[in-house]
Amino acid sequence: MATETQLVSDLPVPPGELLSETLETINLSQAELARRMGRPAQAINEIVRGSKEITAETAIQLERVLGVPAHIWLGLEAEYQHTKARLEDRRRLQAEVKVASSFPCATMRRLGWLKKARDRVSQVEALLDFFGVSTLGAVVDAEAAAYRLSRSHQAEPEALAAWLRKGALDAQRIKTEPFNEQKLLDLLPEFRSLTRAKPETFEPCVKRELAACGVALVLLPHLPKTHAHGATRWVAPEKAVIQLSLRGKWADIFWFSLFHELGHVLRHGRREVFIEWKDGDQDNREREADAFASDVLIPQAAYEAFLRRYPTLSAASVMAFAEQQSIAPGIVVGRLQYENKISYADLNHLRERYTWAERAQR
Repeated sequence: MATETQLVSDLPVPPGELLSETLETINLSQAELARRMGRPAQAINEIVRGSKEITAETAIQLERVLGVPAHIWLGLEAEYQHTKARLEDRRRLQAEVKVASSFPCATMRRLGWLKKARDRVSQVEALLDFFGVSTLGAVVDAEAAAYRLSRSHQAEPEALAAWLRKGALDAQRIKTEPFNEQKLLDLLPEFRSLTRAKPETFEPCVKRELAACGVALVLLPHLPKTHAHGATRWVAPEKAVIQLSLRGKWADIFWFSLFHELGHVLRHGRREVFIEWKDGDQDNREREADAFASDVLIPQAAYEAFLRRYPTLSAASVMAFAEQQSIAPGIVVGRLQYENKISYADLNHLRERYTWAERAQR
């Protein structure tokens, strides 16, 4: 019964039907109505057939001749046009079903990013709402960076666009102070020391301190086929957004990624979108951001002195150096492994893999 009601309500009923019924009830012909209104008989006939809209002027004339208030005619006309537009929109959405299949909708629904869809057209509507566009074809322009940057990597542009869009939406809810470069620089030592804390301790602190500097930090689950560890972009002249992926996040990779993105914020322009990929070629700015992260986490001079002092690296020497530097030992291990000072199988017991709270996953 509910389905039948829905079907009936979706049928566009022209106000001309009420006009025809009213004329029949009072035994008035269309020609006579036309004469009383001072309108051509053809115009009245077109209104009855639904091919001509009832304007505000016509509604007032109908009110005077027939006694039916003008707002009734205008309301019926508005509902008729709205229903026609909705039906046309649904036909257009049907044509976008194939495009929608390119997006990771199942994963996005599981993460709570997309509303549940009762059919494929509803799935298209959910995607349009998520991206804030009227057609999926506009996603390419709205999320231009994802489509442009994914071409040089193995990333799926639709997945990357969804991940970046979710980061932007979450960042909108984060209130930040105007960007303050010096304040951010002054915080770096504090962030280094937080590498020894658990996520439930450092996460709220880092988010709060960054927001006070004009940077919104967003932590999101990894979407398949994005291959991105993190991204940085400016969403306003005084507000930067850093978003980091949480999939299988080793602690040292998380912190390196964070400081890498901070390097972009502090060293590079505000017009570009920077994405830290799982692998792939790097341009000069990416190398600069890497160098910034490496040097802030472990100053080069201290690192070289550590290597000279301990030609044979052990868990004890790494832990002693980490304590001296006030950083987590896994940060040291990660750098040693990356620079092939030790194998990727060595000292992994000193590395930590974070388990994030569920609230950070949505």
